[in-house]
Amino acid sequence: MYSGLNSIVRTGLKNVQQGMRAGNFTCGQVVDYYLQANREKQHLNAFLEIFEADAIQKAAEIDEKLKSGAPLGKLFGMVIGVKDVIAMKGKKLTASSKILDDFHSLYNATVIERLLQEDAIIIGRCNCDEFAMGSSNENSAFGPVLNDIDNTRVSGGSSGGSAVAVQAGLCMASLGSETGGSIRQPASFCGNIGFKPTYGRLSRYGLIAFASSFDQIGPITNNVEDMAMIMEAMAGVDPKDATSSKHQPQAYASNLKLDRKLKIAYYPQTLDNPKIDPEISKSMYALIDKLRAEGHTVEPQDLKYLDYLVPTYYVLTTAEASSNLSRFSGIHYGFRDKDAGDMETVIKNSRSKGFGKEVQRRIMLGTFVLSSGYYDAYYTKAQKVRRIIRDDTNKTLSEYDLILLPTTPTTAFKLGEKTTDPIEMYLADIFTVQANITGLPAINVPLFRHSNGMPYGAQLMGNYYSEDLLLSVTDHLLKNY
Repeated sequence: MYSGLNSIVRTGLKNVQQGMRAGNFTCGQVVDYYLQANREKQHLNAFLEIFEADAIQKAAEIDEKLKSGAPLGKLFGMVIGVKDVIAMKGKKLTASSKILDDFHSLYNATVIERLLQEDAIIIGRCNCDEFAMGSSNENSAFGPVLNDIDNTRVSGGSSGGSAVAVQAGLCMASLGSETGGSIRQPASFCGNIGFKPTYGRLSRYGLIAFASSFDQIGPITNNVEDMAMIMEAMAGVDPKDATSSKHQPQAYASNLKLDRKLKIAYYPQTLDNPKIDPEISKSMYALIDKLRAEGHTVEPQDLKYLDYLVPTYYVLTTAEASSNLSRFSGIHYGFRDKDAGDMETVIKNSRSKGFGKEVQRRIMLGTFVLSSGYYDAYYTKAQKVRRIIRDDTNKTLSEYDLILLPTTPTTAFKLGEKTTDPIEMYLADIFTVQANITGLPAINVPLFRHSNGMPYGAQLMGNYYSEDLLLSVTDHLLKNY
């Protein structure tokens, strides 16, 4: 039974639902398949916690609905993992940090509520870089996540657990979050589709904030149709999130067709960058040639501000992180240093012992750029540069349908390879931060395999609320390339 299910679940939710309706297998058997897979691959450290009893109970409810003919949600039978920065009522919510030790959420994030309403099954809580700060998932207080293809390599970050959970077949889909590429980058390292929607397309209510003007929840899947169905379920305005968009979401799953020739821009500065792996550059140029041969217009455009992307991103996000993480004091909940006597010492010791080194580094950097002597020199200037980058990118997208660029400059690197050099680690985000700085939607398309055996993807960035086009082009590329 499980070998048969393995060939079905990888093809997507629609075939799983057809199999359940036909009586070929039950939802309980699908859940049992994933529970067994998680037991066999615990060493990957993709999940911090498996909700076995909840998943079995939800599957039983779905099987009863199937038997009785009761209405079912659009996602019935979809087994989903959730990054440990998204609130689930009654479940631990730690952001993979000691500072939130044994904290349990009092409510569900809006995206979780909407998935449950459509009969999705939440199987567990995925590991991640602490407070979503990292590019390798080596910053988790609970240990790194291992890449399932090569256990000596990183999963990518910060949504590394979510990416590996899908890569290794531990769930059908997962939710991640990203501030500067934390969905797309691990998706590239793991060979998944990773989608960052337009800022505000999905509610952030219930997402632990890293940098509020950058953060966005998004899905990771093995196929585009599952991605489209999840997006349909989660998208839409949320009165609990003032930044959620009132722009009407579309029926993404029923519109996965590319019926016109596109005008696509690309940046030679990214493909000829000295930091990019030559094989990745060669593959991207080959993809450009194939798109042109298919009749699409693919033209070079100047990315004048490439060298400013990462500095702008880190000045602004660390500033916001410094503010957002000030609430974690050890006073009200989470980790508290028991040896401290007075309140000031409690706060100082709890934050010193509760936060990891990378989180401390970013809080200190953010506090520095917000300080009175440096606010204008760093934070104000970075905000101005952010506006310039956004205007320049929007100008390009006023003339082109999409921008094509690499997702990552390299494939997944070795564990420990970059941990001693934070700057080198930060540069892993060089091709992904543009979408977060501008708030534009972007997707990793897992098209390529390196000679070292590791996957990597191409990245597409579209105009605001062009999720339908990005999903359609991704589907077309995966089926034709």
